[in-house]
Amino acid sequence: MSEPVELEALDLAALLCSRVCHDIISPVGAINNGLEVLDEENNEEMKAFAFDLIRKSARQASAKLQFARLAFGAAGSAGAEIDLGDAEKVARGWMDGEKADISWSAPPALMAKNRVKLLLNLVLLAVSAVPRGGHIKVVVDGAPSAPDFSLHCSGPNARVPAAFEKLVPGQLIDVHVDAHAVQPYYAGLLARACNMDVVAALEGTDVLITAKTRAAAA
Repeated sequence: MSEPVELEALDLAALLCSRVCHDIISPVGAINNGLEVLDEENNEEMKAFAFDLIRKSARQASAKLQFARLAFGAAGSAGAEIDLGDAEKVARGWMDGEKADISWSAPPALMAKNRVKLLLNLVLLAVSAVPRGGHIKVVVDGAPSAPDFSLHCSGPNARVPAAFEKLVPGQLIDVHVDAHAVQPYYAGLLARACNMDVVAALEGTDVLITAKTRAAAA
């Protein structure tokens, strides 16, 4: 197997920033549209609609930024641990704006920052596995120092995310990495940093994404 190819640091940083901007541009744009309606309309019904749009979009933008802070950002100091309860909270906030719903089973525990970041990035991969909506079941097993993650994705036309087999292992030959593709690539970087193997496979009509801690060398 060929060795993973890593993006230059500047390219990776730029693509991750683009990914975050792509995620929040829609709710922020909706807030702006709502404000324009308030400026131009005297109809009370239209104003009520605009206020509702602004409230909903502001909540969504806030949820996406809180998620991005943990999934992509430098939350906490180097080597810091993050409460899995906080990870669940931001994941549920993110999923409020998606077609699929989520269930979450994890012990109350602190876990190393990069492992939590990997788990949240796997949630994004799971969302892309059920593009028409459905259900994502997240399960965290094992000790916080050597966890296993599984995400069971069920829904119409569930599929392994595009180019998963190349982007997650970092095999970038003949693969164009843009602001969308950088997320599974970044998940692969996190997995290797955490000494974990990430696999996605079809199980009947569903998709199972797993991340398992590699056994320590003898």
